[in-house]
Amino acid sequence: MELTTPGVATLRRDPDQRALGDAETADAALAASGDGRAFERLYRSHVARVHSLVRRMVGPDHADDIAQDVFVRAWTKLGTFRGDAAFGTWLHRLAVNVILARRTTLGTERGRYVDSADVLEGVAGRPAAPELSMDFEEVIGRLPDGARQVFVLHDIEGYRHEEIADMLGIVAGTSKSQLHHARMALRRHLER
Repeated sequence: MELTTPGVATLRRDPDQRALGDAETADAALAASGDGRAFERLYRSHVARVHSLVRRMVGPDHADDIAQDVFVRAWTKLGTFRGDAAFGTWLHRLAVNVILARRTTLGTERGRYVDSADVLEGVAGRPAAPELSMDFEEVIGRLPDGARQVFVLHDIEGYRHEEIADMLGIVAGTSKSQLHHARMALRRHLER
């Protein structure tokens, strides 16, 4: 933060972050012109985040294939990256679009909402040992598809209900309801 005039603070971007963003923008431009090494640098810096997002939204069974599809789509769509936002932001949105398109072909559309109190009954409760541990990924994976997707997009990725509604083709009220059901199912599991 920097004081430019008395009593007025101006937020300045960290020079290291600016350099990283500039390097990514340059790599995106090089990759768009066909430079495979530039695309590989982009891939290596974003693959973990994309894979994590895919795994949380559709589960581990199809995560590798869909993450690969995201980067194939990114390679073909690099010409549309204008640099208005960070490359990571652009890639994240592209990943969400690919995931949502693929969920229909995976048959997850029909499992959007389950209104049962025993959604997480198949997941083991607290361990008997004094140390508490839980595989949060596994518990999230047991949620019904719609509730899991809304939970990941809202509570983990930080999207608003209106944005989620647009992405999933539902109304904002359904997104709120799905989030509530996901949280209640997780709470019931944690209370065991």
